[in-house]
Amino acid sequence: MFGLPAVGLSTPTLPLLVAIVAGVGLGTVSGLVPGLHANTFALLLAAVAGAVPGSAVAVGAAMLAAGVTHTFLDIVPALALGVPDPAMAANALPGHRLVIQGRGREALRLSALGSGLAVAFAVPLAVPVTLVMQRAYPLVAERLPLVLGAIAALLVVTEQDRRAAVGACCSLAASGALGGWLLDASVSAVLPVADVLVPLFSGLFGAPVLLSAIDGDGVPPQSGTTVTVPRNTVARLAAVGTLCGAVVGYLPGVSSAVAATLALGLTSGRGPRAFTVTTSGVNTATAVFALFALVALGTPRTGVLVALDQVGPPLALPWLLTAVAVAALSGAVLVPLLGDRYLRTVGRLDPAALSVSVLVGLLVLSYVFAGGVGVGAFGLATAVGHLPPYFGARRATLMGVLLVPLAL
Repeated sequence: MFGLPAVGLSTPTLPLLVAIVAGVGLGTVSGLVPGLHANTFALLLAAVAGAVPGSAVAVGAAMLAAGVTHTFLDIVPALALGVPDPAMAANALPGHRLVIQGRGREALRLSALGSGLAVAFAVPLAVPVTLVMQRAYPLVAERLPLVLGAIAALLVVTEQDRRAAVGACCSLAASGALGGWLLDASVSAVLPVADVLVPLFSGLFGAPVLLSAIDGDGVPPQSGTTVTVPRNTVARLAAVGTLCGAVVGYLPGVSSAVAATLALGLTSGRGPRAFTVTTSGVNTATAVFALFALVALGTPRTGVLVALDQVGPPLALPWLLTAVAVAALSGAVLVPLLGDRYLRTVGRLDPAALSVSVLVGLLVLSYVFAGGVGVGAFGLATAVGHLPPYFGARRATLMGVLLVPLAL
């Protein structure tokens, strides 16, 4: 398929499944810890891959399972703490509104449905889309700055009013300048791998929300788990998210946060439940399409796939899709199972103490993964992260931290 040489299924099944389950565990941890990302664990695995027991295929499958599981679980801190993973930035405020209304448990189940259905839709859809992209990608690559510039312009012109559009421009420019300055900076880390994206994303997307939550009322008691959106509507919304994920899954620097913004435009006026289903679908579908982009085009589109590419396992698509399927099933179960407890635990804690504790944790993570430069990057990114809410713009415009440097 896609012009790849046939890769046999000679890898022992039991060790591979053990590796996939371990990846699910890593993705669960990264998804539930605010500021920690699946690509961080993946890069760590890539750094120590030679010392990890098992074949390269098993290590790669573990990385992929961690990444897919993360796309399910990252909704939990976004709802409970208001601290989104960058991929969930567009969903943070609509989803958090459901928590404030006492419908956080429903939101968790809507998110799990959106992500699960996105996997079911994306895997068969990825085959024809990838065949088309194999022909179209050289043309797109030649004009990539124009494509990225058009996406940035779309983020601006789709804002709700002139003030928000000005804020979107400021957010894109400021975050882009930050990315241009720091993405290639030489950093030292406590761990075997340095990752300046940890402090950048933590500051841009996490710290501003936490600072505003210090004076908040915390998470109120949550009511029942009944999903009030009809099944057919949930399926349609997940399909919209899947299609938006397909649009950006093959383009470098265009994250699922940008795809989620496109999806929000298509579901405008349908309320926070529609936002939750659609953006969760986008988040997971993008990971699936990015896998096919790596297999067919040899171009990794996410941090997890960059790490997987560094390990260099045979791209055995049947095993990689097995990792996706196991991770998706696990994530769909774990979101309500762990998410309900997460919301309940956070609701019992003092919001000010909790916010300060998580801020300190993000600062420590910034130092662990990028040293002193990471601490400075975290502070600067926090300042820039206040721009979208000040102007009433979408937080997804902060993805200029990747879009602008790549476009230039």
